[in-house]
Amino acid sequence: MTRATTKTDLTTSANGQFEKMWKIIDSMSEELQTATFSEEMAVAGKEAHWGRDKNLRDVLVHLYEWHHLLLDWVQANSNGKPKPFLPEPYNWRTYPAMNVEFWKKHQSTPLTEAKAKLKESHKDVMVLIENYSNDELFAKGALDWTGTSPLGSYCVSVTASHYDWAMKKIKMHIKTSKK
Repeated sequence: MTRATTKTDLTTSANGQFEKMWKIIDSMSEELQTATFSEEMAVAGKEAHWGRDKNLRDVLVHLYEWHHLLLDWVQANSNGKPKPFLPEPYNWRTYPAMNVEFWKKHQSTPLTEAKAKLKESHKDVMVLIENYSNDELFAKGALDWTGTSPLGSYCVSVTASHYDWAMKKIKMHIKTSKK
């Protein structure tokens, strides 16, 4: 999947990857959707998320929380209230700890609620994207509060790229559950 560099590509890839992810989820039995990930999943890669996420719900709420990072950041800055993308005290070196906090926050969230929240937050992100022009999304320096990366880059990261990440985890869950 090539990274979107235009509004049209962003919209197409975000919705396309989202639909692809749901096709995979919808193809899973209810038992598999609610099953705990195998121990093999925890060591599937070096990144912390392999050990952090224990089930499909954990993956879906992770996506939901990252949608809200984007939505809250854009809303604040658009309203003249400067706010960094990552909330205090986190930065790009410490954000794995923030992801753990998201994980903890949702341990009592039912899978059905996680699904509904994610579908709603995806819609909200797509509305946000629609409200910006191609230049506002992808021209460097178009929005001073985005720093050195254009807004579209953040949008790609929390949609298509993140959905791709989720699909890899979900496919690994399906594969390891068959063993």
